[in-house]
Amino acid sequence: MTQERPYAQTLARLREAGLRPTRQRLALGRLLFDGGDRHVTAEALHDEAQRAGVSVSLATVYNTLHQFTGAGLLREVVVDSSRTYFDTNIDNHHHFFFENDGALMDIAGDDVVIGSLPPAPEGMDVARVDVIVRLQGRK
Repeated sequence: MTQERPYAQTLARLREAGLRPTRQRLALGRLLFDGGDRHVTAEALHDEAQRAGVSVSLATVYNTLHQFTGAGLLREVVVDSSRTYFDTNIDNHHHFFFENDGALMDIAGDDVVIGSLPPAPEGMDVARVDVIVRLQGRK
């Protein structure tokens, strides 16, 4: 049995997306993609990188997350004007947002049925519909 190199999956993913595999992209990509689907903020990923011994600035984390999103490796989920998450699950799905602790949880795309949408403006197509169901604890 052959053992896979530590960054092999991340390296392949970056190359398939057309991104140059820099040291920072490899390190952040490994943190993002090696543990299954997850939702992270730039700040949380920066903290995780620091704990893992990855020397990277918060600005570089933001830039890398936006580059990964632009390349189709991540999905940006804007909960409100002050909270943006990056989702490693790029399949069609929606989210529960837990207002008390700021956590996101996936909802299968087929579990949300949209009755109708207004027609898109001329020359435009609907790319995707994102539903965020906001939850709070019962009082």
